[in-house]
Amino acid sequence: MARRRGGGGAPGQADPATAAWQAGMAMVDAHPLFTPLARRVHFSRRKNDDEFPEDGWARVHESGQIDFHPRRRGAAEEWAYVAAHGLLHLAFGHFRPECMTSTWREWNTACDCFVARFLADLRFGRPPPEVVGSPQLGARTEDELFARFVEGGVPPALARSGTAGDRAGDMIPTTTSAARRTRWSPWGQRESWEQLFARGLQQAVRGAVTVAAGRQQTLSGDEQPASHAALAREWFIHSYPLLGAVAASFKLVEDAEICRRMDIQIAAIDAFAGEIYVNPHAGLGEQEARFVMAHELLHAGLRHHARANGREPYLWNVACDYVINGWLVEMGVGQLPAMGVLLDPGLKGQSAEEIYDRIARDLRRFRKLATLRGTGLGDILGPGGSWWERGDGVRLDELYRGALTQGLHYHRERGRGFLPAGLEEEIRALNMPPIPWEVELAHWFDEHFAPVEARRTYARMSRRRAATPHIPRPAWVVEPEELEHRTFGVVLDTSGSMDRQLLAKALGTIASYAIARDVPAARLVFCDAAAYDEGYVAPEEMLGRVRVRGRGGTVLQPGVDLLEAAKDFPEDGPILLITDGWCDRVQVRRDHAFVLPYGATLPFVPKGKVFRVR
Repeated sequence: MARRRGGGGAPGQADPATAAWQAGMAMVDAHPLFTPLARRVHFSRRKNDDEFPEDGWARVHESGQIDFHPRRRGAAEEWAYVAAHGLLHLAFGHFRPECMTSTWREWNTACDCFVARFLADLRFGRPPPEVVGSPQLGARTEDELFARFVEGGVPPALARSGTAGDRAGDMIPTTTSAARRTRWSPWGQRESWEQLFARGLQQAVRGAVTVAAGRQQTLSGDEQPASHAALAREWFIHSYPLLGAVAASFKLVEDAEICRRMDIQIAAIDAFAGEIYVNPHAGLGEQEARFVMAHELLHAGLRHHARANGREPYLWNVACDYVINGWLVEMGVGQLPAMGVLLDPGLKGQSAEEIYDRIARDLRRFRKLATLRGTGLGDILGPGGSWWERGDGVRLDELYRGALTQGLHYHRERGRGFLPAGLEEEIRALNMPPIPWEVELAHWFDEHFAPVEARRTYARMSRRRAATPHIPRPAWVVEPEELEHRTFGVVLDTSGSMDRQLLAKALGTIASYAIARDVPAARLVFCDAAAYDEGYVAPEEMLGRVRVRGRGGTVLQPGVDLLEAAKDFPEDGPILLITDGWCDRVQVRRDHAFVLPYGATLPFVPKGKVFRVR
């Protein structure tokens, strides 16, 4: 609590001099041009500073501290002026090591003159009576004026352009290189004073445009200056066509209370709600915000919500993070945040599906990883299920697919930079219709059952001979030996949890493909709590032989063991396992594949292919 002076003010309130100083600092902080600098500089008004020049007002340290005269009284506008004067010394890069010589005073005065001229043109604050507020320069740069002062001396009229009096300079250099020209923020990112001032200029220009449009009355600003996350979103919209359309489709939410309630440490995205959440307390720098924004936009644009396909959500999120972060680093978009980034160069070139299969084998290790949302939490928010299974999901899916595909076209057309081949491949695949599971199953049959070769034989006459009985014609026949080992096994989950429509659709498709590929019979095994061998069944008879037997959980391993141990089943015969996923772990030592309902998942990482029935 500030000490009262001179009897002014009520008990417990700051004295009038302190109140005026605080009001001046508030003016500086509220101006969009100075806000980024003012929030990184330390303002000090120590009462015991006896070394301060009596005719001075303020001094600025290269390390980022501005000291104010502890006993001087002034109006709020005067304090705002001297504070802005010190900030501009930092912003203009006036602390040059090569100028720290015997002519330091001339350089300090030349810089003071240019800062005073800038503030006069800006019409910010009011110079104190002891400070020359609008000097006549006659030079275009500080260096030209400095050379003139070194040659002919400093004119008396300009000696008091600074804020530390006419006998001392108001710029205090720091000899250590760690503090030179740079300010470390509390969160670890490093930004130069020039970069902070450039951000202030962007905010001031944006405010001027807003005033011209009639949406705001003043530039002094009741509006909160744009955050790094908001600037990153605007940058993608206006300067990065690949993600510009996707960024324009999302609302940015920077609410600390919402992020605390949703356990969001840095950022997260909800594609269904159309919102990107960024924690304002994460302390992201400008380049870090671009990286985070691109990360979340790629989650939505690449449809990671829809592509989970029943996988464990957090592990799928981790797999997608590895892919996205690798691409962003390869493209040079933004800068990696200090935490919440999953990056492994050893996974380069792998898809999210491939990485998921790898990390699912080591759940204990990967459960401890942190995404941009936090440890053990995924930054992909929103309801489960698939977009195409929801009434509004189709529109969302089309929106994000179209936005990212169009962005790729603009990005390439305008030559906006390098894109990894894997990212291009995924974006182009978005517009390709998904391969139906029936087609994938047909390819599986083609891999295991090559077309049989028929031969001509006169031992069996062609049926076309009936029209011309006097002309003998041979028939096309297939040798029985070629069909002897042409079979496959079907291990069928017949527990009470199985959907009858799934059984009918899966078995009907399997039977039709088996008939088309000249498979005379398939070995059918039912499983619930035990295995039931139905023997070899003709494909067209499969549907009539299926019946639900058990009501408990399913154990498929006995059925697999039965087929692998059967002497009348070929050693290279493939196996199809039809289940709803509610089963124990299965180990199959030969070629195999699983048929699951869409959205279901297995409690283990399958080694064979997985066909998901819609």
